[in-house]
Amino acid sequence: MDIKNSVAIITGGASGLGEATARALVERGGRVALLDLDKEMGERLASELGDAAIFCPGDVSNEKEVDGVVEKVKDAFGTFQVVVNCAGVGGDIKVVGKKGVMPLEAFNRTIQINLIGTFNVIRATASSLMENNPNNKGERGVYINTSSIAAYDGQVGQSAYSSSKGGIVSMTLTLAREFANNGIRVMTILPGVMDTPLLAKLPEKIRERLAMQVPFPPRLGEPSEFASLACHIVENAYLNGEHIRLDGGMRMGFGRK
Repeated sequence: MDIKNSVAIITGGASGLGEATARALVERGGRVALLDLDKEMGERLASELGDAAIFCPGDVSNEKEVDGVVEKVKDAFGTFQVVVNCAGVGGDIKVVGKKGVMPLEAFNRTIQINLIGTFNVIRATASSLMENNPNNKGERGVYINTSSIAAYDGQVGQSAYSSSKGGIVSMTLTLAREFANNGIRVMTILPGVMDTPLLAKLPEKIRERLAMQVPFPPRLGEPSEFASLACHIVENAYLNGEHIRLDGGMRMGFGRK
C-alpha cells in the first residue's frame, strides 16, 4: 500500500513510538489522526505536522470514545487505510510483593488498556476499512499492532504486562485470516528495550544495564526504527499475519535474586 495520500489512525500518537510513526508517515506523504489522552502533547504535535494531522483525544479502552474518534477521522479525511496501535501502559507488580497481594484491579487495568484497548480500536475501525475501494493489489487496509518481547521473555513482576502483550500476538494470525477476504492485513511488532517515555522513567543505571543486554547494536532501540518498520509493513503487501521482533537480537533471561 502506498503511504503517499493514505490516512492513518495512530493510537498513543502524541509521544514515543506513536509520535515517531506519525512523523514518518507524514514525511512520506501520508496524513495522520493522533488518538491519545495527552491533549497538550497531541495538539502540539498535530499543530507541528500541519494540515496532514489532526488530534483526537480519547481512551482506547472506552468503546464510545473510540467510535467517536473514528467518525471524527472520517469527517476530516473521508476515510483511512492504516491503523497503528501504539497506546499502552507498562509497569511491574508481583503477584505477592512487599505490599502484599496484587490487587486484581492492577491486572485488569493493564489488560484493559493494552489488550482490550487494541482490540477495541480494531473493532471500531474494521467496517470502515472494509468499505474502502481496493487498490491494484486488492488491499483495503492494514493494521499494525504493538506487542513486546515480554510476550515471550516476560520478567518477574510482568504477569499482567506479558499477558496483555501475548494476547496481541495471539490474535494477529486469527484476525489476518478473518479479514483476508476483505483485503485487510494484520501485523504485530514486538519492540525490545526502546528509548521511549515509558523507559525514560527508569534510573539511568538500569537503562544502561538493559542496553548492554542487546547483542547488536548494544543500545536502546530508537522510536524512529519502530517507525521505519511500520512504514515498511504498510508498503509490503506480502507481510501479513505475522509478528516481528524489533530488539537487536535481545533475549531477556531469568536473573535469580
